[in-house]
Formats: sequence, structure tokens, C-alpha cells
Amino acid sequence: MRQCLTHPEGGYYTRQTSAGQDQFGTKGDFVTSPEISQIFGELVGIWLYAEWLAQGRKEKVQIIEVGPGRGTLMDDVLRTISSFKTFANSIEAIYLVEASPYLQKQQAKLLSGTEDLQKSEIGLTAPCKFIPGCKIEWCEDIRLVPKEETSTPFILAHEFFDALPIHVFQNVAQSSIPASSTIITPTGPIKPKHGVTTPKNTWHELVVSPTSPYSSPGTTTTTATEKVDEKLDFEMTISKTPTPHSLYLPKMSNRYKKLENTPDAIIEVSPESVAYISDFAERIGGSNSTPTNPPPSPSSNNDHPKEAPFTKSKPSGAALILDYGPLDTIPANTLRGIRSHRVVSPFASPGNVDLSADVDFLALAESALNASPGVEVHGPVEQGFFLSTMGIRERADRLLKGAKDEETRKRLEVGWKRLVDRGPDGMGKTYKAMAIIPYKEKGPVRRPIGFGGDLVG
Repeated sequence: MRQCLTHPEGGYYTRQTSAGQDQFGTKGDFVTSPEISQIFGELVGIWLYAEWLAQGRKEKVQIIEVGPGRGTLMDDVLRTISSFKTFANSIEAIYLVEASPYLQKQQAKLLSGTEDLQKSEIGLTAPCKFIPGCKIEWCEDIRLVPKEETSTPFILAHEFFDALPIHVFQNVAQSSIPASSTIITPTGPIKPKHGVTTPKNTWHELVVSPTSPYSSPGTTTTTATEKVDEKLDFEMTISKTPTPHSLYLPKMSNRYKKLENTPDAIIEVSPESVAYISDFAERIGGSNSTPTNPPPSPSSNNDHPKEAPFTKSKPSGAALILDYGPLDTIPANTLRGIRSHRVVSPFASPGNVDLSADVDFLALAESALNASPGVEVHGPVEQGFFLSTMGIRERADRLLKGAKDEETRKRLEVGWKRLVDRGPDGMGKTYKAMAIIPYKEKGPVRRPIGFGGDLVG
């Protein structure tokens, strides 16, 4: 997934597309909520403003977005925030975590009115056109975004976690793997001290392999599609021997352990998602002195030195995650390719097809709480519930009254309803919202707006 999506020479998001062949929008492969209606980004901006009020109008604010796409969401968010002058003046910097130089330029053109980016300490920078005196900083990794004890980070992750690499495991009954199996890794063989400890059922990793020469076109199976019309170069197969990930990732949560006695159970685990959500939680609430998260994935980039625990005397900030996935179950068989607005095999045209997998929201929540004692998690809730309680209908009615023509009126009507529609063609049920906010030690729980709470402050 990482190679296909972000390889510098042929990745889906890092390659420069031809004119009129953008990845996003009706002419591309998929449409996101901000592209459907401006109201989506406006309500996200209102949510940030409401959290800022609820937390006592902090004076030093960072706005951070991971995976900002074309910048459409941030454009609507900043335009909305600019209407609240005191909040806008509290924003010290805006950080966009983006790996694609091509998308960085698109974002800069939209948010700064220029593609002429200047080098900065962490990447590139340009002035924000919405907030005078505020700069936008681009970097490739959230670890480059400075952590400051006195800063208040507001973090957005919209359709970001679904694109992070996953590992897939299947519980194989009567596994014949001996406890002393040798694991072959890129840096040499490893012989585990204890080996596999489950004699009857063992987690085996599903790996990408060259397609068997004995399979015929139309019978190749993938994880999210039943059949394909052509014989593909790759397919998913069950590893016959342990992999490094199979020995520890299925043991990182009690949710996975409960399936150890369920033959053929399949789970999808995303270590990078754990790393990102843990970073969010630490920025808001400070580090946990005794972390319970697993060690970094061997496949991750470990060039960065290990950071010292980040302390924060008073938790502040918030993270809003909007993505698709189940409310409370572990995703299984969800790896898919998306091209021209339809689901295709993830092994069709690598680098030219978007890849995604359902987000495990409970795994994100569990990881955030493990990473920091200073945060609490709200949700996930359905996107339809989140947007409805945020006032999407009321905002749509106001825009409809000011619509200049019937075409604009129809586009607004169709757009906002699709965002909250719980039917098969809508996004209200499939997409979810989850929030991380500072932990409240005393008094009743304060639910954020959009998650059952009221506007405070």
C-alpha cells in the first residue's frame, strides 16, 4: 500500500496527473465530502471554533491537517475561521502533512494564492491568504511538526487513516508451524525464543505474492472484490511460516486475542495508524510515562531518533477524525482499489489505482487512551449524526435562500443530503466521526458538539 500510494516515482498520490485527470472529484477516481459541499468544511471549522471556546480561548493555537488532498477542506475551514477574528488571531501556524510535492503545490495555490513555496526548517512555507501574518508550513511527516508544551494543537484527519498500510492475518486451525521456526527477514534469519505458543490455532499473515500460474482469468480473488475479469500479476496468499508481524501485532489488543480460538478469523491491523493516533493524543494530553503500545513496525521508517516523553502540564487541543469503517468491529476483507468511482482489485494497475481499507475506530480509540493519560475519546458516531447535530440542514437552508439560479440550488440540495443520507448511495452511515479532547478530571463529562454535547464557553 505504501509503495503504490506514495512511492516518489510512481505512487498514486505522489505522481503528477495529466490535465483533467485529477485523483479527486467527478473527473477523478473518487469524491470526498469537502468536494461534495462547502458546508462540510464550514461545519468542521465551526467545530474547531466551538472546541476553542470550550477550552477557554487559548492564545497559542496550531492547526494541523494530515493528508489534506487538494486543500479543499482546509480552504473551507480557514475561510470559516477567518470570520471569528479572536480565534483567527490566536492561530500561530498552520501545518499540512503532505508527502506529494504535486499536491503541496495545489494546496498552496488554493490556500496561499501561489505555487512559489519557500524552504523552511521542516519543509516548505507560504503565507496564509485567510489570516494575515500567519504562515502555512508543509512537511512530509507529522514528527517534523514541532511539539510545544504551551501550544494548543487542533488536528484534522479526513479520509487519512483509510490509506495507511494494513497487515492482514488469518487464524489457521491445526497450524503445523513448530515453536522453533526460523523467520527470514531482510536483515537475516530470526529464531524466536518462545516461538508460536498456540498449538491449534495460529495467526498467519496474508502476503502479496505473484499470481499462481495455475489460476485462470476470472477466478483470481482479492480481499474486497469477489472476482476480476483479467488475470492479475499479484494475489493474496497465506504465509506458510511466521512473519515478524504475525508474532506480535495480533497480540497487541485483547480484541484480537478473543479471536485466537476462532478458526479462519481474519483481522486487519494498521501499525502506522496506531503511531499517528498516538502522536495526536500526546500532543493534546502529553505522553504516557508507561506506554502500552507495541514497538514500531519493522516496515516503518526508523531514521528519526527516539523522542523523549512529551510533557504537558495542562492538556489542550483536539483531534477530529472523519473516515469510513465499522463502529465497533474489527475490519476484515476490506482492502480495495478505487478507480473511476468504482471498486476494483487492489492489484489492478499498481500506482494508478487508489488503495484503501476500512478504519478500525476502536483500535484508534484504544491506542489514543494508551498513549496519553490526558485525553478522552468521543465517538465514533455516524457522519449523518455528527453533521446533523452540527446544523447542516440549517446552514443548507440559508445557502439555498441565497442561491442565484436553479442549478446552484440543485447542487446544494443534492450535496448536503448525500453527506447525511444513511442509504447505500449516501455517506451518512458509512462514514464516522471521532474526537480526541483533553481529559476532564472533575465534574461531569463534557461532550463536544457533534457528539451529543452543547456549545459552551
